[in-house]
Amino acid sequence: MSEVNKIDVDALETQEWLQALESVVREEGVERAQFLLEQVLEQARLDGVDMPTGTTTNYVNTIPVDQEPAYPGDVNIERRIRSIIRWNAIMIVLRASKKDLDLGGHMASYQSSAAFYEVCFNHFFKAPNDVDGGDLVYYQGHISPGIYARAFVEGRLTAEQLDNFRQEVDGKGLPSYPHPKLMPEFWQFPTVSMGLGPIASIYQARFLKYLDGRGLKDTKNQRVYAFLGDGVMDEPESRGAISFAAREKLDNLCYLINCNLQRLDGPVMGNGKIIQELEGLFKGAGWNVIKVVWGSGWDILLAKDTSGKLLQLMNETIDGDYQTYKAKDGAYVREHFFGRYPETAALVADMTDEEIFALKRGGHEPSKLYAAFKKAEETKDRPTVILAKTVKGYGMGEAAEGKNIAHQVKKMDMTHVEHLRSRLGLQDLVSDEEIKDLPYLTLEEGSEEYKYLHARREALQGYTPKRIPKFSESLTLPEVDAFKPLLEEQKRDISTTMGFVRALNVLLKDKGIGKNIVPIIADEARTFGMEGLFRQIGIYNPHGQNYTPQDRDIVSYYKEATSGQVLQEGINELGAMSSWVAAATSYSTNDLPMIPFYIYYSMFGFQRVGDMAWMAGDQQARGFLLGATAGRTTLNGEGLQHEDGHSHILANTVPNCISYDPTFAYEVAVIMQDGIRRMYGEDQENVFYYLTLMNENYHQPAMPEGAEEGIRKGIYKLETVAGDKAKVQLLGSGTIMIEVRKAAQILSEEYGIGSDVFSVTSFNELTRDGQDAERFNMLNPEAEQKTAYITNALTDAVTVAATDYMKNYAEQVRSFVPSSNYKVLGTDGYGRSDSRENLRRHFEVNAGYVVVATLSELAKRGEVEKSVVVEAIKKFDIDTNKVNPLYA
Repeated sequence: MSEVNKIDVDALETQEWLQALESVVREEGVERAQFLLEQVLEQARLDGVDMPTGTTTNYVNTIPVDQEPAYPGDVNIERRIRSIIRWNAIMIVLRASKKDLDLGGHMASYQSSAAFYEVCFNHFFKAPNDVDGGDLVYYQGHISPGIYARAFVEGRLTAEQLDNFRQEVDGKGLPSYPHPKLMPEFWQFPTVSMGLGPIASIYQARFLKYLDGRGLKDTKNQRVYAFLGDGVMDEPESRGAISFAAREKLDNLCYLINCNLQRLDGPVMGNGKIIQELEGLFKGAGWNVIKVVWGSGWDILLAKDTSGKLLQLMNETIDGDYQTYKAKDGAYVREHFFGRYPETAALVADMTDEEIFALKRGGHEPSKLYAAFKKAEETKDRPTVILAKTVKGYGMGEAAEGKNIAHQVKKMDMTHVEHLRSRLGLQDLVSDEEIKDLPYLTLEEGSEEYKYLHARREALQGYTPKRIPKFSESLTLPEVDAFKPLLEEQKRDISTTMGFVRALNVLLKDKGIGKNIVPIIADEARTFGMEGLFRQIGIYNPHGQNYTPQDRDIVSYYKEATSGQVLQEGINELGAMSSWVAAATSYSTNDLPMIPFYIYYSMFGFQRVGDMAWMAGDQQARGFLLGATAGRTTLNGEGLQHEDGHSHILANTVPNCISYDPTFAYEVAVIMQDGIRRMYGEDQENVFYYLTLMNENYHQPAMPEGAEEGIRKGIYKLETVAGDKAKVQLLGSGTIMIEVRKAAQILSEEYGIGSDVFSVTSFNELTRDGQDAERFNMLNPEAEQKTAYITNALTDAVTVAATDYMKNYAEQVRSFVPSSNYKVLGTDGYGRSDSRENLRRHFEVNAGYVVVATLSELAKRGEVEKSVVVEAIKKFDIDTNKVNPLYA
């Protein structure tokens, strides 16, 4: 807008508009005024009016003082309890640091956020009970000592456990951050690595709506809370899905962002205002934004600010200066903040320096926080974010308060500890003699504080955090025979992807678990031949389908419904993975086991969302990940960024991920049935499955008799090909099995060499089995020694393995292969666009290379002449001067 257009050409008209707005606020309230303004702005947009940039409000609290509800608790008792918990949180870290084990630990984050959590523990957080799963809370990772400190005061943790903070090896300690794997009945969600908590919480809130929409569980009274730091909002994962939350109208979701203005190293936005930036971001995305900037002491000053200079000063002061003010003292604040204008200096003329410094930021004021959380609870049709301004290291004084070093502080000298005791008002509980021992404080049984704390939790259904490690009701699971059509020879060539789709349809129709199946797709259903599910079970949409789909006249039209079963996530692998984690842990959060199948381009799985997969392991997820169009040479024409030759190696880095590379449809069926049995049967194993699927059609034979155990374990003999000169073992998996079987025929027909052909469904599982046997043997030298499963399956004959993955995948089992002649072929190097035939020649995994590799190993044993190898190289037109595909 030009400066000319900013001139008020009709002051009277302007005044009439302003008076009308003021009248609406006065007579009908802020919400009505907000609605009218939104309508006006929308009409202006439609009329082509150039809208002002930015959607921020003044740097004050969103909820006016006269609209704050009465605080429902006893503020004095709550302050006392909060002080004890804050003390214990610091003692946990200090006592651990005294052991000189270089354990680390964080104190400042919880000190800045204690009021958030205590308001919620006393008035909002509902614990899981027999009726519902309670509220789901994503705690900010670095504040874990505060949550342990509260659980200790509640009697849920012992002093011994606190004393073993970050010392978990011997089983008595507490993890550094929220980890369900390590505390399976306590923490619900892992929230470190940074940024995963925000996006996971959004899709968790959506999954609660999904369960309700499908009529599987009434989740209307459950809420999802995510506590985040302003520094964490730097992460793309923290911001990337917020518009999705608004689109889905997730009014069951509440973010609280602790705006203490500091990252790990320094200011979040020293030259700007992070609260204002986040307000604009979330408002623009469609969220309800509540700013809690100032405590009640500031309300008095703002009421006296008839000149508007204090409001101006608040608006123009940047975060770097606000941080400095809290690291100094009242005299400094008087001079450098209030002293900037005569009008603001006059506002505090009758206040002491101590009173000025005692003015609180809003995030430390329980009444302000209660009003914000209550408003969030009452807001419908959109999520809420509370932007609460705090001081990092609040109460820690010179040791850390408001300082850049605050995040890293894990030790305090006794002077600082004494200051903390005084600041928290705990002199009556910690004497000068006792303070040297850094004591933990408890609530005396029968005391007012004791009764209050437990009464509040009883009113909120019990204690939290609390996790359900196993679901209560048993499921009726399908046997292998349910997949009988896939165990037989297929009448036409199909891919393993199509084999999976057929197996999935068997499960969807199963009377026992069909309703528990959650298909998840990141906008690739047609690629994988799954579009039939659109009409069959529908796509979940909380708003239903308010349009007529373009393909309505065909059988598999694009059908959306509030009760839809498919989660269609769009081109959004991280969002789809977040949905998968929510479904895969529903057994724990909802006592309702769901069985998710997330299918995606294999290259866009572990490589893209590997951190989320690791988090899923920590969260004890159960379900299936399907890496489709897998393998380096399987995907015609797509090239370097699409062709996966390493996802199995990445999958094997997650300890509770069970991974398979099946070749045949019957293998897919056996593996899926076994996975369901392990994860959802009597044992309820905390594992999840990763299967690679191919888009290449080929002959699918019937399952050999007795192959089931080998399929599950990782290897079985597929066939024997005759030969009278020598006998070798050929190992293959995925589509490269086609090349291996071709090679077996060539070796038999042209060289008289027989082969035992083995299908290796999982080199990863064979490796883990072998390493486990070796470990047992090392630690139990006098016991009967164990043998790896693959060792028992093979002989000492020449052995050649070929896969569509990097050589490391099959190399893992070398020490368990009986033969000293074990040759591995793989697809090291970047993928590229071409035909399957050319790609397999380029990566040296086609039938010709399998034959040459086999002859080469036989030549090393003297079972064939080297000249035979030379002739074979010529026969298969192999360029010996070709660049290694790893470097090509």
